[in-house]
Amino acid sequence: MPLKRGSPSQPSLWPSLLPILAAMTVLWTPLASAQKSAADYYVHSLPGAPEPLLKMFAGHMEITPEHHGNLFFWLYKSRHIANRQRTVLWLNGGPGCSSMDGALMEIGPYRVGEGGNLTYNNGSWDEFANVLFVDNPVGTGFSYVDSNSYLRELDEMAKQMITFLEKFFATFPEHETDDLYIAGESYAGQHIPYIANAILDRNSQNPQHHWNLSGLLIGNGWLSGTDQYLSYIPFAHEAGLVKVDSDQDKQLQEQQKDCVTALDKGGKDNVDVPTCEAILQDILRVSMRDGKCVNMYDVRLDDSYPSCGMNWPPDLSNVTPYLRRKDVTDALHINPDKKTGWEECNGQVGNAFKAWHSKPSITLLPRILETVPIVLFSGDQDLICNHIGTENLISSLEWNGAKGMETEPGHWAPKRDWTFEGEPAGTYQASRNLTYVKFYNSSHMVPFDYPRRTRDMLDRFMGVNIASIGGQPADSRIDGEKTAPDTSVAKNSTLAQEAEDEKVAAAKWSAYRRSGEVALVFMVIAVSIWGYFIIRARRRRAGYRSVFGADPYEGGLGLDGGNSSRSKFREERD
Repeated sequence: MPLKRGSPSQPSLWPSLLPILAAMTVLWTPLASAQKSAADYYVHSLPGAPEPLLKMFAGHMEITPEHHGNLFFWLYKSRHIANRQRTVLWLNGGPGCSSMDGALMEIGPYRVGEGGNLTYNNGSWDEFANVLFVDNPVGTGFSYVDSNSYLRELDEMAKQMITFLEKFFATFPEHETDDLYIAGESYAGQHIPYIANAILDRNSQNPQHHWNLSGLLIGNGWLSGTDQYLSYIPFAHEAGLVKVDSDQDKQLQEQQKDCVTALDKGGKDNVDVPTCEAILQDILRVSMRDGKCVNMYDVRLDDSYPSCGMNWPPDLSNVTPYLRRKDVTDALHINPDKKTGWEECNGQVGNAFKAWHSKPSITLLPRILETVPIVLFSGDQDLICNHIGTENLISSLEWNGAKGMETEPGHWAPKRDWTFEGEPAGTYQASRNLTYVKFYNSSHMVPFDYPRRTRDMLDRFMGVNIASIGGQPADSRIDGEKTAPDTSVAKNSTLAQEAEDEKVAAAKWSAYRRSGEVALVFMVIAVSIWGYFIIRARRRRAGYRSVFGADPYEGGLGLDGGNSSRSKFREERD
């Protein structure tokens, strides 16, 4: 007798479906694993950190799967709700030096003490902004890539950072509309303008989905070899390292002549000029005293030759073992694929990243300054990227219709005295979207020396009114006056919190929609396969026979064992 539809004795479709479902599971698994959520990056605990633990996220984002390229990030959420949300992306230099310097020795919320105990950094930049540290480029710090795939050019680096930011905002969509600031120091003076320029290009191509690039901050940055190489000898004179017209000075002047020749023969278009690099090395050599050389990052200090500052800053002796601890790397979600322990600077990355075909980043500043304000700041005790070089490059730069700090032809913006809590802190000078801040008695790493002063600089730049949070603001004055920013911050602002809640909810819905689109594709495939087998089963029950006259229960792809078993099934059924 024929089988009834839905009869318990009907042969199951699951044996036929299982191989296909298994294959779909294999295909779905990497897709699902690639769709990490913010929860996957949440840092639940951090060894040595005081309670309460700050809200933070960390881990890797894959940038170039074909080269196993992953960038490591560490995000600290802002501690106060502002009238609008801000995110600061921080990059250290090198090239090839980790942004964990910034996180644990400069602007991050913690400093590492002996034994790996963390203490709060009074002056950290996460007070009124989310701070995002990224080990850049690939191969730097906790970031990794195949050793034959280190980057060589600045545009490659910028392209990868755009990829990172796209993935970052997809994972943390509530931050995609934040005011975005990019900050850093040293060789980041090359990285930051290239990244900013790439963002402007991206925004012009996606006017309906742009990122709010709101400002750049570059400390003791390397931007223009033409101006900065030729500042080494004047700074050595100013700092008393070399006496004018001394034998040592005459040696240096000869080397500088070779540098000028190299610049005139095309070196002005290069980021690095080896002949000019020799001037710095010669200064370190001829200024040696009692077998010690000056610290190139802080001329008030000395060091063993030829390190000359490579053993500085002192916090490095605590930071390095801390970041190599397994409990710390586990807490920060360091991928097992990162085979080597953390190191401050990766020489292989630096050796590869010569940027021979990249223009110096100063060439990008005029376009950026048309729409994006920039702060250049300098610690006045730094030799390698000294304040004289920064001032020279500003004076030679033309942007927004004038040259240097001109306010109008023949008139320059005044240098204004800055005091912080009653002490001389430096000078401010600003014109046409560019601000220059010189920090007195400070090194190459200004935030290491003066975290609160640099946070004050950041707050002024972002327009944060510290007084409105209910606490006592620092006494910071420009030419004796406290200037009032045009925006406010409220720690317990209901309107600000409601606006942020709405923003987060909208961002979550956007994320759900994105993941739903992926899930929909998966469901369509699954339903299509299921429908195919349902139709096939119905045709079998209707007595379907192939054009060759064979019963579909016969044959089984030519396997005789299948025929006999199916015949037995019929006999039992009848």
